[in-house]
Amino acid sequence: MSSGSSKVSIYSAMAANVAIGIAKFAGAYVSGSSAMLSEGIHSVVDSVNEVLLLYGLKQSEAMPDEQHPLGRSQELYFWSLMVAVLIFALGGGVSVLQGIRSFQNPEIASDPLVSYGVLVAAAVFEGAALFVSIREFKKRDSNADLGLWKAIGKSKDPSSFIVIVEDTAALVGLAIAFAGIWLSETTGNPVYDAIASMLIGGVLTVVAIALVAKTKGLLIGESASPATRASIRNIVKSDVAVSAAEPPITLHLGPEDILLALNIEFENSLSADEIELAVRRIEKTIRANHTDVKRIFIEAASVVSSQLHDS
Repeated sequence: MSSGSSKVSIYSAMAANVAIGIAKFAGAYVSGSSAMLSEGIHSVVDSVNEVLLLYGLKQSEAMPDEQHPLGRSQELYFWSLMVAVLIFALGGGVSVLQGIRSFQNPEIASDPLVSYGVLVAAAVFEGAALFVSIREFKKRDSNADLGLWKAIGKSKDPSSFIVIVEDTAALVGLAIAFAGIWLSETTGNPVYDAIASMLIGGVLTVVAIALVAKTKGLLIGESASPATRASIRNIVKSDVAVSAAEPPITLHLGPEDILLALNIEFENSLSADEIELAVRRIEKTIRANHTDVKRIFIEAASVVSSQLHDS
């Protein structure tokens, strides 16, 4: 997925969260609803997260230098992990604490109609942002035909799927807040509003844990998809100069930045020059079929010669 597509989703979500956050805090101030306040905190955290994702995207596009010879594509994975941590600490933790505080000192929220209006408006904006995020994700992700959540599970671009997960969690949180306020108003018992706040924190905590697990795997290093590895293997083995080859070693340094290492045994009758030509031919074919393979390291061996080729 291109960074341009990811930025469209992030900017869309950020605009919605800033506007919604202001409305939620105003609604919480007027009504005194704990659940509404938790939703306001949720929007603030989401807005900060989008800033971090944009920063991570910008840093990941930096060109290689002497200090970072493979570039800085993994910056995006690092900042995505920070986003997950923030959702856990600020989103989940603060919302749960706010709910516990309200549970210990329950107060009936006033002007519930204000809360309902804010929540409905927020749902509309969040829904629109989610629609844009999903649309941009499906445009670019090669696994989109597997279904949204399976594609997210296989995605290597956290700047796209984190926004989708955040927006989905936001809609769930809005539904919980609405239910909590309605139950408190209907029964006259403010405890439901406090419970709603804690449930919103629980939802954010679960989302954060899932994102930490996913982004941790990307940061440690994940291989290219099985289809990509199989395609590369077929390209190598189909070359007339190749007699044998080990399975390709791939590593995602970024969503569209794959490092590839190959160990190839060439026909014994080939000279060093012929092996060199074969290596370049294989590289050219791989790059033509897989534009996200940015760096190729080939160890080429035969009875005649053994060489390391780096391009």
